[in-house]
Amino acid sequence: MCTTSSQSQSAYISLMRDIRELDFQDPFIPCDLLLIGDHSFPLAMNSQGQVLMASSLYGRGRIVVLGHEGYLTTFPALVENALTWLRGDGSDKLSVGVHRNAMSVADNLQASRFQPEVVSAFSSNLDVGVYVTDAYSVGADAKDLVAFLKGGGGVLIGGQAWHWAAVYHKENTLLDFPGNKVSGVAGIYFTENHAAVEYLPVYPEIPSSWLTVATGKDFEDDLEFLLHGMSELILEDDVVASEVLFHGSLAFPIGTNQDGQAFLAGAYYGQGRVIVVSHERLLWREILASFWKNAIYWLDEGRRGVIGVEPQLNDAFTILSKFGLKCEKTDFRKDLSVFVCTAYSDAHKEEIQDFVAEGGGLLIGGHAWYWAHTHPGQNPMTDFAGNKILNKMGLSLLKDILPVGSYKVPLPGQPIQQNYHFRHLLRRFAGHIALGESLTDHEVVHLKKLAVDCTTFLHMKAHESANYTHVMSTLMNIMKKADMPQVSASGPANSPRDRLLLQVAAEVYKICPDPDAFLPYLIKDNPSMAVVRNHVIQINVNTAGEEDWVSTGLYLSPGLRTYIVMPEEIINKGWK
Repeated sequence: MCTTSSQSQSAYISLMRDIRELDFQDPFIPCDLLLIGDHSFPLAMNSQGQVLMASSLYGRGRIVVLGHEGYLTTFPALVENALTWLRGDGSDKLSVGVHRNAMSVADNLQASRFQPEVVSAFSSNLDVGVYVTDAYSVGADAKDLVAFLKGGGGVLIGGQAWHWAAVYHKENTLLDFPGNKVSGVAGIYFTENHAAVEYLPVYPEIPSSWLTVATGKDFEDDLEFLLHGMSELILEDDVVASEVLFHGSLAFPIGTNQDGQAFLAGAYYGQGRVIVVSHERLLWREILASFWKNAIYWLDEGRRGVIGVEPQLNDAFTILSKFGLKCEKTDFRKDLSVFVCTAYSDAHKEEIQDFVAEGGGLLIGGHAWYWAHTHPGQNPMTDFAGNKILNKMGLSLLKDILPVGSYKVPLPGQPIQQNYHFRHLLRRFAGHIALGESLTDHEVVHLKKLAVDCTTFLHMKAHESANYTHVMSTLMNIMKKADMPQVSASGPANSPRDRLLLQVAAEVYKICPDPDAFLPYLIKDNPSMAVVRNHVIQINVNTAGEEDWVSTGLYLSPGLRTYIVMPEEIINKGWK
């Protein structure tokens, strides 16, 4: 089970009320559901970590997604719970729109308190609180249905994408499968992967598994498109760029050095796409012009729409205009196809996030190192403007500076797993701890990088995000299952594995919901030491305006807490 946000857990309890088990065995073959973002969480998960049912929020509305349309009738109690939850807290609206291809749902509801209305298609004029449909009948109505959801409506949708993907094997399932044009906006995707069917108990908490901490796509086709005609990406010596952390299931590196550090990365978010480059000056470098052309076409997704460029990015506007694109200097507008901006303002944060989720493209450039330098004591992961936009999309700009030089591009056909990816290596390390799976030499080398990235990720402190709490729960379970090294002068931590465990455990302890319960997993043998009580410390020091360290002469054993009474005169005066 996982450490979850209170909102998600409350929703889960409502949706699974009075249900003790779910029999997913024959005759239906569902697809695995992929979850991203802050609000999506699983309702049912098999022993392989595949999600068969899920729920999420978008705007003021709610959505429940089932991995096969047959489940709309197989689980009537779940459907009634879903309809109650989907109509929203405090709503007394009992009208339910049902697409004619899901008519059996309406038949099942005849004896219930709900008032089903069978329709041939969704309409914005349909006066219902919830709409029920299969995943194949929403293509023409997707935009209206998303607007209904965003405005406070509820959507119950069921289907599988593995058959569609086999028929339309050249299409992008995440973006082009009809059901994903609605559910994907809320962070739930039907995938081409079959899901194993089992008899599953319903747990009191949201199901969770380290098996789901992985990349949601191989990104091979995306990288092939983006890097067409490119053999390397040059980071010139007059540009001081930040590192980009790509931490989402659908985020991926584009330009990395041999240590796995990236200055250029992309991601899918909802029905849209985003690319981040860690210095805005790179947006108008001629040496990268071919890449920016590819990037804009990738973000535009064939719409041939207007590319909006922030007015202060004159040089970027000049470069992009050379490609024959319809470019305009403008602040953010909802009618754009792609928006190009810097990472130094979050004035339109929610609007930009919704713009991308609903199919828009975002190209954003900027660094966080200077902001971190000029804002000591603040957290770049949460307080830097660009990260307030990007974190939800699975990307973050860091305070760390990258070395200049030539950054390699993946070889054509090379799986993303052969390079460093935060999610992939975290999943592999979890399997190493839980099942004893062997790590490759390449993976062991990158454990140091994984430790740093885990620590940085935890600094987001996004405890109401389902994505964040799932990764945090995975890290907690790793620490609990691992044989935590007990370091001493005669027994130092020498292996990359042990160093990762020690470094990440300290961060998990700081942010976990119950550190006292977590502590025994970290410290097996804490020797008793002399205890000092009610000790008064007198400090007489002149630091001449500089920082200095003054020893108290006292030592606090690992995991031990104490209380310190500070003189009122030194409160908020910079003492730590």
